[in-house]
Amino acid sequence: MSLVEVNHLNKIYQMGEVTISALKDVSLDIEAGTFVSIVGPSGSGKSTILNLVGCLDQPTSGSIKVVNQEVGELNNKQRADFRGQHLGFVFQNFNLIPVLSVYENVEYPLLMVKNESSAKHKDRILKLLDAVGVIDQKDKRPSQISGGQMQRVAVARALITQPKLVIADEPTANLDHDTAYKIINLMKEMKNQFNTTFVFSTHDPKIIGEAEIIYTLEDGMIKNREDRRTK
Repeated sequence: MSLVEVNHLNKIYQMGEVTISALKDVSLDIEAGTFVSIVGPSGSGKSTILNLVGCLDQPTSGSIKVVNQEVGELNNKQRADFRGQHLGFVFQNFNLIPVLSVYENVEYPLLMVKNESSAKHKDRILKLLDAVGVIDQKDKRPSQISGGQMQRVAVARALITQPKLVIADEPTANLDHDTAYKIINLMKEMKNQFNTTFVFSTHDPKIIGEAEIIYTLEDGMIKNREDRRTK
């Protein structure tokens, strides 16, 4: 079953007198429960696709359906509500809130998006922190833990609202290779455990090799789709 359907997507940015075609007639399909990588050189359009699928930007033309919702038709408030209900995000710079503890960072989306009581979600937070291997760091602040641990916290935060789709833009870019490999494998474990779909971008060939489906972009266009589940 398709979780994401992108058809004839175009994105144009106007920078002063310069027109930039970031995406050109892009079509792709992402099945539920898959582990998908979008790869390509800098400027190829990877982040643009992720931002559009993640409802962080709107297309110039074309169709984007996520969880059967045409997200290009949503206004700003509707997109924010949709993100909160269906999507999780992992960023290359972690984007943890420095004044909050590890536990509080993971709890934050539940308070802001789901409006749940602390008592109701305590067990879920602790189980997820344990699942990503940072339960022993729950009372520390981000500055007191390593980069790898911060990204594990970010993965837990992305999953805490039980999203259908997690979008990760270069989630391992600021990590050493061994730690990056562990984070990608952690994401795969979480995908299998929670049946969550992951879509991530990366430049690292070894990290790319962990994906089930690989879309290769060049100059804003999809040049290749490789399905490694059949190999």
